[in-house]
Amino acid sequence: MEEGYIKLIFGLKLKQIRTDKNLSLFGLSKLTGLSKSYLNEIENGKKYPKPDKIAILSDKLDVPYDQLVSLKLDKNLAPIGDLLQSKILKEIPLDLFGIKESDLIDIVANAPAKVNAFISTIIEIAQHYNFSRESFFLASVRSFQEANNNYFDDLEQSVLKFAKAYQIGLNQPVVSKDLEEILVEEYGYTIKEDELDKYEALGNLRSVFAPKTKTLLLTNEVDEAQRTFIYAKELAYNFMGVEERLYTFPWIKFDTFDQVLNNFYASYFAGALILPKSKITTQLNEIFEKDTFDIAAFLEALGAFNASPESFYQRLTNILPKEFNIKNLFFLRFTHRAKSDRFRLKKELHLSHQHSPHANETNEHYCRRWVSLKVLKDISKCKKDHEFDIQISNYQKDDMKYLVLSSATKDPFKEDYYRSISIGLLINKQLQRKIQFLEDPSITTQNVGVTCERCSIIDCKVRKAPATVLEKVNKNKKIETIVQELTEKFNS
Repeated sequence: MEEGYIKLIFGLKLKQIRTDKNLSLFGLSKLTGLSKSYLNEIENGKKYPKPDKIAILSDKLDVPYDQLVSLKLDKNLAPIGDLLQSKILKEIPLDLFGIKESDLIDIVANAPAKVNAFISTIIEIAQHYNFSRESFFLASVRSFQEANNNYFDDLEQSVLKFAKAYQIGLNQPVVSKDLEEILVEEYGYTIKEDELDKYEALGNLRSVFAPKTKTLLLTNEVDEAQRTFIYAKELAYNFMGVEERLYTFPWIKFDTFDQVLNNFYASYFAGALILPKSKITTQLNEIFEKDTFDIAAFLEALGAFNASPESFYQRLTNILPKEFNIKNLFFLRFTHRAKSDRFRLKKELHLSHQHSPHANETNEHYCRRWVSLKVLKDISKCKKDHEFDIQISNYQKDDMKYLVLSSATKDPFKEDYYRSISIGLLINKQLQRKIQFLEDPSITTQNVGVTCERCSIIDCKVRKAPATVLEKVNKNKKIETIVQELTEKFNS
């Protein structure tokens, strides 16, 4: 364990023993002959006493020496000990969020009981909602993205330097062959495409990298866009000199938070290389300046790159905040199996604030009026490779409207499975200044909710469950109103 944590645990134990015996720091100083300032530094985890001082404390407080120096904490402080010994504070780069580890340690040292209660609460919530270490790390990365409006200029500049160094033309589609040549010639990679398919248990695993031999194993099922993205991520790791990384795509195991964060950096680099900011900005300007939505121009822009619709939509979440100052947006990815009635929200991002459409972990039914779900139902009933639609979603409860663009495609690795990718832009004065086609009458406006259980729309023909949560809320409000009236009546 870190030396600082050992000091902190000793200090926590000493402080607890002292307070249990109703001793002040002054009283403990008088009892032991140790200075008050010295004892205060011990309790705050800044000093660890020498054996002779521990012996004095053990004798005067009537506590066994071994118990004092043990790293085990009693039940009341055990969660804090678990937190410190888990090394989670070391795994998360707190400096990314402007937090110093010493600040957290000071909080723990100065208010152990309250901090313990907070930690216990978080643990209980995490257990109740099956919130794993993986979920925590991914949530941390999302928070980091949101705090930076999902735009990282240092990564954008790295892509430009890479393109110049290796003479990659960003005005034309980047293809896997060019990237593969750089991996092999410059970084000594060996690429094998006949190994992963031998193992059925690998499922939808697309690549595995063996670092010692620099061997990249690919499944034969990856298409050109996926291959290009995988190669671009590998180049990102190498060009940026990243060592703490993940070795599979999609990733299945991580050891540190840095691996998860660097995976995000590499993915961002890959997206910026394959989908150049300048070209997309030009395309969007042309689309936004028209009085009506030009669906052909949008689909042409989407298909102008060697990238999947998901990569394109994700890239929009980088470019819109930076180049158009459109910062109130959300990104959603749903999955759906044909002929089923379940829709799973597998990925989301919210910039500026938590927007209305968001993940719900209580098995409620997402609003069937969402265009994200509509395109999934449409594509599952036809033989198209890509289904697109646009909608203005009106959340009456929140008094907010969003322009939502959504694409659905087949899942290349799962039979009868589909995925939809959506980006929603909050309709406000800023969006109205930037996008001219918002008044286009051909764009359907739909009143929507978040889930059926919380929705107040009465005449909904696609409702999948009664508004049980909303009914409970309304019932409680009615009771509160009656109680208030009774209180006023009999208090007058």
